[in-house]
Amino acid sequence: MSLAQRMTFHQVPAVGIALINDGKVEWTRAYGLADVASRRPATPTTLFQAGSVSKAVTAVGALRLVEQGKLALDGDANRQLTSWKIPPNAFTQKQPVSLRMLLNHSAGTTVHGYDGYAQGQKLPTLLQVLDGAAPANSAPVRVDIAPHSTWRYSGGGYSIIQLMVTEAAAQPFDVHMKTALLDPLGMVHSTFAAPLPDSLRNEAAVAYDGNGKAMAGQWHVFPESAAAGLWTTPGDLARVVLEVQQAEAGKSGKILSRQTTRTMLARDLGEYGLGFFVENLGDRTSFSHSGANAGFRAQIYGYTRSGQGVVVMTNSDGGAALIEEILGSVAAEYHWPEFKVIEKTAIAGDAATNRQLAGDYRLVNRPAHIVAEGDRLYFQSDLFGSRRMELFAQSRTEFFMTAQDMAIRFEHDGDGAVSGFALLRGGQSYPAARER
Repeated sequence: MSLAQRMTFHQVPAVGIALINDGKVEWTRAYGLADVASRRPATPTTLFQAGSVSKAVTAVGALRLVEQGKLALDGDANRQLTSWKIPPNAFTQKQPVSLRMLLNHSAGTTVHGYDGYAQGQKLPTLLQVLDGAAPANSAPVRVDIAPHSTWRYSGGGYSIIQLMVTEAAAQPFDVHMKTALLDPLGMVHSTFAAPLPDSLRNEAAVAYDGNGKAMAGQWHVFPESAAAGLWTTPGDLARVVLEVQQAEAGKSGKILSRQTTRTMLARDLGEYGLGFFVENLGDRTSFSHSGANAGFRAQIYGYTRSGQGVVVMTNSDGGAALIEEILGSVAAEYHWPEFKVIEKTAIAGDAATNRQLAGDYRLVNRPAHIVAEGDRLYFQSDLFGSRRMELFAQSRTEFFMTAQDMAIRFEHDGDGAVSGFALLRGGQSYPAARER
């Protein structure tokens, strides 16, 4: 099937792609419509929200300040903060939070992610975000487990990093990131400014939900810039991939040294380094990050040594599944060691079993649903665009999806009742508890 057909299937109006090969951007292309209502086409310079890919770019900027001696990677982060402090408690008294832990998502900080704010809605200051004070729509950022005891993704931790960068640079976060990182890398179509400047509105893609409906006000605003606020293009993000590749090989030095880059790409807790998910693949290392703001999905992916990579950005909640398919196609065409097609055999669905599995669940503190329709079973969650994705049975407890590279394994309590499931994705297991 063609890309246009897959875009229609996944309800994705626009997609932008930048392909990196042999240590350079081989091509950048855009497909579809940035704005369906006005029929404005997407182009290689169309801006998309990067979502959590912002964290990877933020990490590079923070590590630059470490190299300059303006921030310390280790040691108590509170000693580097003046206008706000991480509230002390029994956990932090035993083990203070460090910048390294915050970058690695092992600081024990709360707040998984952010929802953003509607156009025209009053925006909170960064300090209000950190304390969960009105008009912030997120909980306070606090440490509620022992620092460096486990890996737990935390957008709130990156809001602390945003404050650390702002104070160390003595500049607003978006201004510093522009002068220290975006401009030196030639990322002329990128900004951390929130809200998006009026001069750039006509260059931005409109956000759409998983059913193809445009978001009211066109998109949400994210003052949590470090965690989710970057507006950019695939071509600009490809420059970040190239910088990391070249610095790791000792060839660049525009932003980071080889030593710092290798520190960034070394796993600490979990499958995460300092700002990127990291996978060691023999003679090379892959570094990646995905992004998911309301109405936008993005993926950045690169390899050391081989000089290969790709950036994909979409303007739809349905974009994650399309991105998975694009990654598979790129991997096959360019002989990547990952994203290979795996054939699985499904067994016939059972209506009685499906009725037992159906219900409401809580996944990563967000609602998720298992829906039974006779011998067919579906998974639905706003974490993945709220679109139903069919589950195919491999056994009475194990199911896989074709819409995304994910699987579900149902769990039972001592009485044999379904108590929850584990969502298996990207080598990670995410537990979901049954609510009813």
